[in-house]
Amino acid sequence: MSAHDHSSPHPEPAAPQHGGDYEIMETAVRELLVEKKLIGPGEIRRQIEVLDSRSPALGAKVVARAWLDAGFRGRLLENGRRACEELGISFYDDTQLIVLENTESVHNLVVCTLCSCYPRPVLGLPPDWYKVKPYRARAVSEPRKVLEEFGTHIPDNVEIRVSDSTALVRYLVLPLRPEGTEGFSEEDLAALVTRDAMIGVVAANPPTRSA
Repeated sequence: MSAHDHSSPHPEPAAPQHGGDYEIMETAVRELLVEKKLIGPGEIRRQIEVLDSRSPALGAKVVARAWLDAGFRGRLLENGRRACEELGISFYDDTQLIVLENTESVHNLVVCTLCSCYPRPVLGLPPDWYKVKPYRARAVSEPRKVLEEFGTHIPDNVEIRVSDSTALVRYLVLPLRPEGTEGFSEEDLAALVTRDAMIGVVAANPPTRSA
C-alpha cells in the first residue's frame, strides 16, 4: 500500500482521480482571494516557501531528541506543539500536535478519514497513499491487516490504536527506539526514523552498525 521513504516491497496505490480538476479549482480559488484582496500574492509565495522547507527530517529530529532526553520526551507527550517549538520548529497555522507514544503493548496508527489532515509543520507534505480513500477507510476498519500490507506485523497481544486527524488536531507517532542503539548520537538516531514510522505504518529502522 505504501512506498517507504527509500524502497518498499509493496506498490503504491493509484493516485486520486481528477487531479487536474483539483489543480484548476485551487488556482481559481487562489486568484479569487487575491482579486478580493483577502490575501496577497506575496503571502501565498511565503506560505509555499514555508511548506517547501518542511520535511520528515524535522520530525525525525524530534523523535531522536525524545529518545535521548527523558525530560523533552515528557514535554513532547504533554504538548507536542510547544515541545517542537523548543527545537525551533515553527507552526504556521492554529493546529495542535498530539504525539502518540508506541510501547511494547500499544502501537499507534494515524489516519485522516475525511480528507488528508497531516502534521505538515514537522513532516512536510503527506504521501499519496495517505490521501486515498482505501487507506483512509481501511486503517480504521482493519488496521492490523493494513499494517501487514506495509510489512508490519503487530502481535495479537499488542493493542492497535487508530487516531483520526482533524482540521485542528494532528498526530505524530513516537516509535519505539530500535534495539542496539545504545550510545548512538541524536544524528545517528534521527537517521533511523522514517516518515512512515511517524505515521505508524512501520517501525523505525534497525541500526546497520554498532555505536
